[in-house]
Amino acid sequence: MHFSNKHSINIDLIIHLLFQEHAVIMGFFTASRHMKISNTLNTSSTITGFILLGFPCFREGQILLFVLFSVVYLLTLMGNGSIICAVRWDQRLHTPMYILLANFSFLEIWYVTSTVPNMLANFLSDTKVISFSGCFLQFYFFFSLGSTECFFLAIMAFDRYLAICWPLHYPVLMTGHLCTNLVVSCWVLGFLWFPVPIIVISQMSFCGSRIIDHFLCDPGPLLALTCARVPVMEFFWTIISSLLLFIPFLCIMGSYTLVLRAVFRVPSAAGRRKAFSTCGSHLAVVSLFYGSVMVMYLSPTSEHGAGMQKLVTLFYSVGTPLINPVIYSLRNKDMKHALQKFLGI
Repeated sequence: MHFSNKHSINIDLIIHLLFQEHAVIMGFFTASRHMKISNTLNTSSTITGFILLGFPCFREGQILLFVLFSVVYLLTLMGNGSIICAVRWDQRLHTPMYILLANFSFLEIWYVTSTVPNMLANFLSDTKVISFSGCFLQFYFFFSLGSTECFFLAIMAFDRYLAICWPLHYPVLMTGHLCTNLVVSCWVLGFLWFPVPIIVISQMSFCGSRIIDHFLCDPGPLLALTCARVPVMEFFWTIISSLLLFIPFLCIMGSYTLVLRAVFRVPSAAGRRKAFSTCGSHLAVVSLFYGSVMVMYLSPTSEHGAGMQKLVTLFYSVGTPLINPVIYSLRNKDMKHALQKFLGI
């Protein structure tokens, strides 16, 4: 009997020790689990960039896209660079029309450079991460250069209006001093149009995965990642974007309305053809650029998905800088001769 009590006490002691050990193990496991979760949260909270998905596909497809866009980028640099050099070295092209064209080509080089090099790096990257500051710097330069392009297209239309509607007074009206002032004004206005809203957006809090389904930092995907919707900011962005597009566009349409009215008054068919050929290149560029930009930023975002946004943005940000030198060189005899002379053809 005494042995049984002792045995019973030992069993109770063993059970008690087992429960204590189980509690210690469970406590350690729980603490470890909380520690892992805490570390994960800390890691998530220290994310300092975004992920640009770009054009997701297999590794072979990424390499093929890298080669394709590398060729497009080099051709764009060569085409626009050739126009700059032709205007610089041919004395016959030292006129306001071609000075504006050379500045426009210089702008196109930087416009395509604001997106394509980062896109090329993403094609070869496994993480596709862009830093927070890098994202907003790209955001600023891409939209500032795009704004400058809108203003340049407007003053180029104004230059064509003066040349066709006031041919005898053109040298007096479009002086070198005025041309320089117009060029400087385009650059200054372009780079002062968007800094305030971009700074405001950069100060917002971003939540979630921080994945941008685009190949650049665009306001639509960025505003979609904010922790709380800001209708006032979205409305303000729509207003300043619309003003940027419509003010130069109305100036362009006004200039060409007056040009057309003057052209139809020209008695000879040869004179009308010459006037139309002078304006044809610029009208083609305006149609390509404004057509795609207005589809992108003035239509409701719900009407086109991420794939369509990428294609439209790709067209006006990469396609038009590639096509513009071709349009201007093919439709302009003076530019064609200057390029042939510069290239030694």
